[in-house]
Amino acid sequence: MPEGKKKTLGVLSIAGVEAYQEKPGEEYMNDDQIGHFRIILEAWRNQLREEVDRTVTHMKDEAANFPDPVDRAAQEEEFSIELRTRDRERKLIKKIEKTLNKLEEGDFGFCDACGIEIGIRRLEARPTADLCIDCKTLAEIKEKQMIG
Repeated sequence: MPEGKKKTLGVLSIAGVEAYQEKPGEEYMNDDQIGHFRIILEAWRNQLREEVDRTVTHMKDEAANFPDPVDRAAQEEEFSIELRTRDRERKLIKKIEKTLNKLEEGDFGFCDACGIEIGIRRLEARPTADLCIDCKTLAEIKEKQMIG
C-alpha cells in the first residue's frame, strides 16, 4: 500500500487491512464485511492493549527517586501525560469492545439514532461510529448550541 494511501485509511493501516472492495449488488453487512471489520477492530484493540503493557513496563523501569526536584518534577509530568493518554486509550478499548459486541449481535453498521446504514467508507475511517453522518452532524450542531 503506498504511503499516502495509508494515511487516508486511518485505522486500516493499524490492522494492515486493505480497504474493503464492495461487489456490485452485495448485501450490506454480509459475512465478508463483518469479518473485515472484526479483523480491524480486534487488531486495533490488541495494539492498544500492547501500548498499555509497554507503559506499565516503561514506568516500572524508568521510575527513579531523583534527588533534584526539577528532574523529579519532569519525570512526574512525563508519567502524568502517559497515564492520561492510556486512560483515553482504555476508554477507546471499551468502545471497541462495545462495537465488537454490536458486530456479534448483528447491530453493527447501522445508525443508533435512525437505523440507516452508516456506510463502509465511514466505518473504515471510524470503525466505532454508531451514527450515520447526518445524525452525527445534527448531534454536533445540537452540542454547539448547548455550549454557546
